[in-house]
Amino acid sequence: MMATKAGAKPPSDAFWLSEQACKLDDFIRIVSRHTELADYPLAAAVQSNILIYDCDAVRGLSSSAASLRALQAEWGDALMNGPGLVVLKRAVSDLDTMEEVNSVFRTLITEQHASGRAGGDHFAKPGANDRIWNAQQKLCLRAPSAFARYYGNPIFALICQAWLGPAYQMTSQVNVVNPGGAAQSPHRDYHLGFQPTSACASYPAHVHQMSAALTLQGAVAHCDMPLATGPTLYLPYSQNYKAGFLAYHQPGFRDYFERHHVQLPLSMGDAVFFNPALFHAAGHNRSPDVRRIANLLQVSSPFGRAMETLDRKLMSKTLYAALQMLRTQGNFSDGEMRNAIAACAEGYAFPSNLDRDQPIDGMAPQTQQQIMLQALEQQWPESRFIAALESKAWQQQT
Repeated sequence: MMATKAGAKPPSDAFWLSEQACKLDDFIRIVSRHTELADYPLAAAVQSNILIYDCDAVRGLSSSAASLRALQAEWGDALMNGPGLVVLKRAVSDLDTMEEVNSVFRTLITEQHASGRAGGDHFAKPGANDRIWNAQQKLCLRAPSAFARYYGNPIFALICQAWLGPAYQMTSQVNVVNPGGAAQSPHRDYHLGFQPTSACASYPAHVHQMSAALTLQGAVAHCDMPLATGPTLYLPYSQNYKAGFLAYHQPGFRDYFERHHVQLPLSMGDAVFFNPALFHAAGHNRSPDVRRIANLLQVSSPFGRAMETLDRKLMSKTLYAALQMLRTQGNFSDGEMRNAIAACAEGYAFPSNLDRDQPIDGMAPQTQQQIMLQALEQQWPESRFIAALESKAWQQQT
């Protein structure tokens, strides 16, 4: 047994989260709060426990730096400690530009259908919806003027800065849920939301909290979305449950979400921004003829990056033969091998080109580390391993 100093506390189980420690009663207590409009003086209303902001009024604050600072503080508190999401009515006021952007999106989807590519999805059956991966780059290259007018929107910048500060990096994916399209399963989002429970449990509790602070999720309505079309389902305050990245996989928590989620209709040009740890899911499109289209914004903190750039593909190619030799000699354990690979190869699946490297068989594509481990375990010749690395690199390029 490890010795401890006199009076010192033993390591707390709270440092690690587990599926077994997820308690539905604790979760229910957290999500049973009520949003008070008086706590958010710049909001226009509260509907279904969700804060609503009138962006015409927000744009009127632009002449005062102090007013904008107060607004951003209010948004940040709502996302972190409050209901976890805000609805920004009329976030996009230039609907002519939005129609131009929609035209580009429709063309891209038509081209995808013609090519026979199926669109994978993280939390829905592949092919159930129409997805445009990397819509950010595709729109910029197809229609740079429309891109500039669309993303020049100050509302987007204000809320991104409120959650992430400056130097954020934006990506987007377009999701079209066609009539009859089934709802997603309830979930949390990127980063840990895209990991299986076994992987989530391997990260200490403070990383679970940090994960949500590294990304802001947004959805811009590119058409009117009455309730029949299935706008996104939310469970306000659920981002405050510490073990939520493990809990959302469990039937009891999913059942509670199904019974207690809330949903608001949106008009074209409205936007919703939310904490990625909020339990949410795209709804079932029960309309007979509306193709519900949203531009899903995923905005990243600049702080999740290494100090130096390394050519991990070249390092992995070079290391492979040495690891094969050490395994053959029998004086290098499996644990030592995994540690050496972790110091060399890329262990995370993202960023990637999801047109080529789609999450068809899971929530994330295979990583360099997984390829290297598979190759060593199955005793691939070096040429086959190098070919697999090159194929992965091609898949990840735009």
